[in-house]
Amino acid sequence: MDPLTTTPGFPMWLALTIALLIGTGFGFSLEQAGFSSSRKLAGMFYGYDTTVIKVFFTASIVALVGSQVMSYLGLLDLSKVYVNEFYVTAAVVGGVIMGAGFIMGGFCPGTGISAAAIGKIDGMVFLAGGLAGAFLFAESWPLISGLATEAYKGPVKINEALGLSPSLFTLLLIVVAGGMFWLAEKAEKKFARPDITSEL
Repeated sequence: MDPLTTTPGFPMWLALTIALLIGTGFGFSLEQAGFSSSRKLAGMFYGYDTTVIKVFFTASIVALVGSQVMSYLGLLDLSKVYVNEFYVTAAVVGGVIMGAGFIMGGFCPGTGISAAAIGKIDGMVFLAGGLAGAFLFAESWPLISGLATEAYKGPVKINEALGLSPSLFTLLLIVVAGGMFWLAEKAEKKFARPDITSEL
């Protein structure tokens, strides 16, 4: 929302309304993709349902290609697009914690909220656990701040770290995505679980 909220004269209420509409659309998309089902999400780890990787690779490619096309047409200034700052240790530890939570709970934060929003009890429990974890993180910050902020690398872009131009990186990502889609189809056939997927 930053490009909108920093535009002179752009009303905050309109920026927040747009944010609400985008968030609602994102939640609706998650639900329609079946991401409110913990069994569908867990299927990624067991190989019988690879919808997650297909959706996220598709979304990444569409966003990447779309942003570059808009930049080429002068509709988007990529230098103003926020890039997450990279803390190596925090990324590794946080990735392990989130991955473990994903496997045990069957949701990630966004999909857990999606499930809770449509009344699923497991989603509500997962959301409560996430809020408790956020509270504990905030309260323990003085103890873990050193760990969380060490090995700082700044706002790193993958293509720059690899020494690739944005266009070449995009092309390579599309090729990788094509390979992942092919492997995903193979996995679904090899690890098929009709007893589960028929209920999703």
